[in-house]
Amino acid sequence: MSTLATIAFDIETTGFSTTDQLTVVGFDAEIGSRVFLNTDGSACAADIEQRVNEHLATPVTLSVHDDEGALLDAVKTFVDATIAQRDVKLVAYNGETWKGGFDLPFLRTRLSHHEREWPFAELPYIDVMEVFSSRFNTSENSLTGVYDELVASGHGTVDPFGESSEAVDAWETGDFEAVVLHNVADIRRTRALMDIAERYCSKSDFSMKSLDPVISEG
Repeated sequence: MSTLATIAFDIETTGFSTTDQLTVVGFDAEIGSRVFLNTDGSACAADIEQRVNEHLATPVTLSVHDDEGALLDAVKTFVDATIAQRDVKLVAYNGETWKGGFDLPFLRTRLSHHEREWPFAELPYIDVMEVFSSRFNTSENSLTGVYDELVASGHGTVDPFGESSEAVDAWETGDFEAVVLHNVADIRRTRALMDIAERYCSKSDFSMKSLDPVISEG
């Protein structure tokens, strides 16, 4: 596991129901972040990537998509061309645990709605929340809570929101820059926590699973 670089993953959505949609999908690696924004056809500032990067020390590459289907297609192309070709592991915080999780179940639902392929075939996956709930003495269990207790600097300062629910209202009002910055803060928090976990925990403390589906369309 130590030879696999971490790719942190996080999504933003319009809510929690089966009819809600993805608004942002983000990935973070050591060299920078790759973020996909769904504007649902709304106008977006042409220089939004530049404006986002003005807040950041390491760069974000941002692409803007008119609908959720186009976002999903772009994510699949990116994963196939970039992530799948490297020795990496996908890491999320409450993305999918043995009790449930949010990001991957939501993604599966939306992929099924659009009849799109699963993008993470053959990628190993770790949910870092499980490590912190069992191997660290923290009083919080949310991503921001655990990050603030153990790191408390850096990525949180670029987050314009105090609560993740604020990202829904911001997206609906067209404040796409703020929503993207929130996602970037979360994927970078996630990767920072994975770095801490790998420094202090043994390989046996991590539960790694394959994301390869039973039936592949490839």
